[in-house]
Amino acid sequence: MATNAIDQTRRMLSLVTYLRERPGAHVQDVARAFGITEDELISDLDVLPMCGTSFRGGDLLDIDTDGDRIWWHNPDDVAEPLRLAADEATALLVAARAVATLPGLRESDRLALVRATAKLETAAGESGAASSRLSVTFEAEGGVFADVDRAISERRRLWLRYYSPARDELTEREVDPIRLFAVGHTYMEGWCRLSEARRTFRLDRVAEIRLLDAPAAPPELELRDLSAGLVQPAAEDPEVVIEVGTGGRWVAEYYPHDSAEELPDGGLRITLRTPDPASLRRLALRLGGDGRIVTPPELAASAREAAREALAAYEDAV
Repeated sequence: MATNAIDQTRRMLSLVTYLRERPGAHVQDVARAFGITEDELISDLDVLPMCGTSFRGGDLLDIDTDGDRIWWHNPDDVAEPLRLAADEATALLVAARAVATLPGLRESDRLALVRATAKLETAAGESGAASSRLSVTFEAEGGVFADVDRAISERRRLWLRYYSPARDELTEREVDPIRLFAVGHTYMEGWCRLSEARRTFRLDRVAEIRLLDAPAAPPELELRDLSAGLVQPAAEDPEVVIEVGTGGRWVAEYYPHDSAEELPDGGLRITLRTPDPASLRRLALRLGGDGRIVTPPELAASAREAAREALAAYEDAV
């Protein structure tokens, strides 16, 4: 079953209590107790050490695992009564009020958040009163996230206008959402009714979104393991070689690759695989003089032609 972000948050809060009462718990036993895979549990454990009782650090959860057992080294420290400084209380109240206004938030969650905010505001005193003069406006992605999260929880289909950078066009499609996840950016994985295949959509590329009355009915699919990253090229994918100068060395940090050989001028010769080599034309244009596609030759020629067309369009505009 797909897990939405709010359900995952609930699980992680329960996980904290569970681990505090069971020092040295076995990974296999904990995963079974929560009805998740061991990989999903390890992913949760990677997030928990970034949580704690203070925004300033120093009071974070000290949880780690050796792959077999889970150890929590500071449960007593974290269990001490929470004391918020004035700026922490203000930040928490402003964020809570902003989240409560998100479209698509389930009403039960909204009411629980409003009640908790009211209690915190009373406890914060003057700091709570000051926070009422501040507000936060979420970017469009926040609304998209809320709509997707609601569609997953209510098992409803979505209609999207989605920007595809590879084709540089907006497409309209209906999608049965499966899950939300974050790997650098926030994504929705779903069954696309336009292509009749599983697709991944980056939320900041959704131009418009609507919940439909039609029920979501994606086929039974095994969830992808994303521990190695979102893009995981296959051995049979076409090979592409790109040479970059010193200003383009960042490519090796952001693109999965087979090798990155040092060049005499301080650049890199990067060999990678991709199921869609044409999508790298945009990368070549972005690199400009800091990089070029070496092979395959037809892709290199296509990138040069795209660069000439872009230059001609610019010259016509000025």
